Amino acid sequence: MGGHRTLISALELARLLEADSDTALLDVRWALGDARGREHYEAGHIPGAIFVDLESELSAPPVPAAGRHPLPDARDFAASARRWGINTDSAVVLYDATGALAAARGWWLLRHAGIGNVRVLDGGLDAWTAEGHRLESGNNTAAPGNVQPGWGHMPVIDIEQAAAFGGHGILLDSRAAERYRGEVEPIDPRAGHIPGARNRPTTENLDGHKRLLEPVDLARAMAQLGVEPGAGPQDVAAYCGSGVTAAHQVLALETIGVRAALYPGSWSQYCADPARPAATGPTP
Repeated sequence: MGGHRTLISALELARLLEADSDTALLDVRWALGDARGREHYEAGHIPGAIFVDLESELSAPPVPAAGRHPLPDARDFAASARRWGINTDSAVVLYDATGALAAARGWWLLRHAGIGNVRVLDGGLDAWTAEGHRLESGNNTAAPGNVQPGWGHMPVIDIEQAAAFGGHGILLDSRAAERYRGEVEPIDPRAGHIPGARNRPTTENLDGHKRLLEPVDLARAMAQLGVEPGAGPQDVAAYCGSGVTAAHQVLALETIGVRAALYPGSWSQYCADPARPAATGPTP
């Protein structure tokens, strides 16, 4: 399994928890159109996990000028991290039930806050139960942690940079192909994509068990889009509908040694400005 600093297997997580180490285990159950993440968590989660609400803890309130899931305020996020029980030396593991498409947002934000020992459970809840590990129900509350996070440790681009990025680098649109092509737009006011962007649906980074593809396979797929090994944030950036699944694209790229920038406002911010051109069809 690739991305040893980024991913953790169910077996490794079980051993970590058995060792009774200082591990903050975060359940980020969220999916677009499903507001019942806490209910799912309370019905069954990995023992000791704390529920993290993507809408209120991993995002600021939505506004058209900033998108549907703006980055949270740095001080608010620091308070959340302590509420989740994260200490200065904690190991942090995040998971969800959707191939880390939501957990990656938490991973990215914690890294953005300068917290280094953060990993995502590869395969998520399904991987945990497939290996025979038990779940618990109910709700957990953590003893407050003492971490003092910073901010600004992960590369980001703004709307102006995103609009121009395709002229010199690889801008990856992480949404489903039909949304990229502009054939459907179920959420945002306009269909299409940022001119110059290339489509790489985040779901294509996962195998049939919702695990991240092996690095060799992922690198091969990314190379077809022009992403070179060792590329940096000046070369590669990612966006999606609202900056959530694009964080998964950044995570996937990290497992193959590519450090990509995130456009947090993503399509929801970009398309809210009627003066911004939109491209349609299968090409950049």
